[in-house]
Amino acid sequence: MDQDTAYEAVRSRDPRFDGEFFFAVATTGIYCRPSCPAITPKRHNVHFYPTAAAAQGGGYRACRRCRPDAVPGSADWNARADVVGRAMRMITDGVVDREGVPGLATRLGYSARQVQRQLTAEVGAGPVALARAQRAHTARVLLQTTALPVTDVAFAAGFASVRQFNETVRQIYARTPSELRTETGTKTAKAVSSGAGVPLRLAYRGPYHAASVFDLLAAEAIDRIEEVAGEPGARTYRRTLRLPHGTGIAAVDELAPGPWLEARIHLTDLRDLTTAVQRLRRLFDLDADPYAVEERLTDDARLAALIARRPGLRSPGAADPEEFALRGVLGREESRRVLAEYGTPLADPCGTLTHLFPEPALLAHELPLAKALTDGWVRLDPGADRDDAEAALRAVAGVAPRTAALIRMRALGDPDVAPPDEPSADTWRPWRSYAHRHLWTDRTEKELQR
Repeated sequence: MDQDTAYEAVRSRDPRFDGEFFFAVATTGIYCRPSCPAITPKRHNVHFYPTAAAAQGGGYRACRRCRPDAVPGSADWNARADVVGRAMRMITDGVVDREGVPGLATRLGYSARQVQRQLTAEVGAGPVALARAQRAHTARVLLQTTALPVTDVAFAAGFASVRQFNETVRQIYARTPSELRTETGTKTAKAVSSGAGVPLRLAYRGPYHAASVFDLLAAEAIDRIEEVAGEPGARTYRRTLRLPHGTGIAAVDELAPGPWLEARIHLTDLRDLTTAVQRLRRLFDLDADPYAVEERLTDDARLAALIARRPGLRSPGAADPEEFALRGVLGREESRRVLAEYGTPLADPCGTLTHLFPEPALLAHELPLAKALTDGWVRLDPGADRDDAEAALRAVAGVAPRTAALIRMRALGDPDVAPPDEPSADTWRPWRSYAHRHLWTDRTEKELQR
């Protein structure tokens, strides 16, 4: 997008571009999302940035009115298969916080200097700045939705020290952590105890066809690790999560009061909040750009009719890529068996949610894919190269080509997958996953009506 077009999006307060870029105003020193309701600044005072971290690096602080740090992520990072796209997916998953820039570079197969250079050139900020912006957002959420002490918030958000935390919050929000917590007019939930879980609003852009996502999750759910409760239109999806520092239980509501899904996350270690949020965002495909998808697919008459029937249909991902892959190979009944035999009991079960799905190492003796995942022969982390991953999957005994494609679509979040046994048109690129999701959803609904 050229800058004149971007300015037109700002002038029209177009929410379709929230998260796709940010604009900063030289005369006020703040940066905003394109849909900010404030008076539109003059063109010569406006600068554009591809990420919030880049705007922060330019010396701008976040707008108090539109809260630009709360927008959905750019759909580009899920669509792109290059180094920058893979790096962005890993940074949002918390890799830099856990392993540092050297760990990120090693996973990508590049030097730290190369990663820094490519990210800076593409998104205006390096991995440290991008991770810092994400930590600041997590801190704001914890400050405004829980009663955790400020010191606990600092370390839960991933900061190395309270001093670093205080300085970052002041720079990004122009307030102290205490002022951020007590401010009015943010419309955030009233602070609650950490025992009640962290309440969150998971933002998305455009229309969101929640019913189809919850139908799919209900059809796939396996007792003990997940459930969908309630009546259609007002259901709640709950599942257990295995996370880097501990475990968690997440709950997401189908009924969306705004351009977001209401969620609650219970964690044994709050340092896992960022990772847990990103896994839910991938599962519910919340960073998708339905406008771009539908613009391309409506050129096909059959898909145009399906899109009109289900605007905002998403291509769900997976909360745990390795679990999804193993379940895809095992099938429903075998998955239940291995869960009963090898599943890890939760230290603090919640209702029907009592276990975690077994790690690949526990199944390596009887399932070739589990051994390949354990040995690192197959990688399904957010930064995995999708072509390499699918090729490795197809080389594993027991993984059919269709299964490998579905794992690529769901576990790796690839928006452009065509199952090998179904017709697909090149005109659907780069959104073939969404085209097939429309076709499958329509087919499933017709079968249920018979």
